[in-house]
Amino acid sequence: MATLRASRAWTRRQFLVRSASSLAIASLATPHLSRAADRPQIAAGIQSGDVSGGSAVIWARADRPARMQVECSAVESFKTIIASASGDALPDADLTSKLLLADLPPGQDIFYRVRFADIASGLLSEGRIGHFRTAPAVRQSISFLWSGDTAGQGWGIDVSRGGYRSYRTMLDNNPDFFIHCGDHIYADCTIPSEQKLPNGETWRNLVTEEKSEVAHTLAQFRGNYKYNHLDEHFRAFHAEVPMFAQWDDHEVTNDWSPIGTHDETGYEDDGTPRLVARARRAFFDFMPIRNISAQHGRVYRKIAYGPLLDVFMIDMRSYRDESWNKGDDRRGWILGAEQLAWLKRELAASRATWKVIAADLPIGLISLDAVALGDGPPDRREHEIADLLASIKRAGIRNIVWLTADMHYTAAHYYDPNKAQFQDFEPFWEFVSGPLHAGSWSPGELDDTFGPVAMYQHGCSAAQGDNLAPCFGLQFFGKVDIDGPTGVMTVTLKDVDDRDLWSVDIVPQPQVHPSLVAQHS
Repeated sequence: MATLRASRAWTRRQFLVRSASSLAIASLATPHLSRAADRPQIAAGIQSGDVSGGSAVIWARADRPARMQVECSAVESFKTIIASASGDALPDADLTSKLLLADLPPGQDIFYRVRFADIASGLLSEGRIGHFRTAPAVRQSISFLWSGDTAGQGWGIDVSRGGYRSYRTMLDNNPDFFIHCGDHIYADCTIPSEQKLPNGETWRNLVTEEKSEVAHTLAQFRGNYKYNHLDEHFRAFHAEVPMFAQWDDHEVTNDWSPIGTHDETGYEDDGTPRLVARARRAFFDFMPIRNISAQHGRVYRKIAYGPLLDVFMIDMRSYRDESWNKGDDRRGWILGAEQLAWLKRELAASRATWKVIAADLPIGLISLDAVALGDGPPDRREHEIADLLASIKRAGIRNIVWLTADMHYTAAHYYDPNKAQFQDFEPFWEFVSGPLHAGSWSPGELDDTFGPVAMYQHGCSAAQGDNLAPCFGLQFFGKVDIDGPTGVMTVTLKDVDDRDLWSVDIVPQPQVHPSLVAQHS
């Protein structure tokens, strides 16, 4: 692991300095284009995402109709261009553009340069440089982070308190990629100019018009994503670290469901609430996420990251039964039949050592918005999870780890069938870590349906109370290191000050019945 990290011949400081230098060099080299008002501008940060062994998605936003041009190189001097692509950034997508770069070399640091050409004049913007690392083709060490929950509960960007400090800390960890488990925005929360802190001080936010009201219009949803790009640490992190993005409720509204959430604008022709449709469109406009042609707007997908790791990004919002996990008929679902079948099939087909399920909600924490209802045998949505866990056991699939955020504290849960009401499954780990920049909460209550044991948990104390501001330090993310030679996975729960709070080494187990893949195809 240390060898892989040390092999990079550049640091975060060098990256930022060289990115800034490239802008100055571009200005000197093209004096006839120096009038800033005549040239398009990159209106936000740049992002990469859904990086695999040979491809990646690049995202950026212009300040006017323009054509995005992306060049990639294996050297930061861009002496040799190994891939390029272009695509329009038009008002219909709020001047955003994202491009899928293919045929990239695996296991390679890739530098990419983004520029915009004005649609009308052809004048070029200054360039901005980003970085990602493609997935290895051989067993090499991997390091990645996960968390969620950004700009929640009205805790926005207070520049005097360091802004989104978690993003700066995460960048210092130099990960290969980052999984954002949802709540990239809080469309249902405004960001006021000030909030009072329990110690008598005042939190002072940067404010924008779009964040002055709860989001209902498409422009307001998009404005929530633009707000995050005002933070320097957010921009620096996403320029250097690719993101695997999924969504949860606050991308739409609190605890939303496809059939129980709507506003006065009503429904689309297909029955989708227009509120949800606008939120989904804004999400895909601003996320570096590849489109799945078979089902436009689908969030769940598999991202293969070399022989050691497959990441399964699931969607526990779009296909659930209703907003609340309750009902007299004892029936419920949170994945939906199609997604559940997909997950079973893809897990069984995976040949990667580790299968990470990135979930937007935990399994065993009691919540009417999630899965667990309380002690006892499976009920409502728990039947779906029981079905999934039992199918994993029957197929002999090993080395599955669940990662999530949402709960605004950090925890490690070990699910033990010997302590469970439902016992037809193999033991597994679930790790919870967040928020990145939102109010902090106290640890929740576990139920015994699947036998979770809290091996570690950390959040607000009773004296501190819930919705504690980010400046009090209870902001969390998790780090996963997979060792290339041994395949051992080390999971570390960390805080905004980069302290290691708790860690565990998980030794990979051999597949029991790899020949059973055909039964799940």
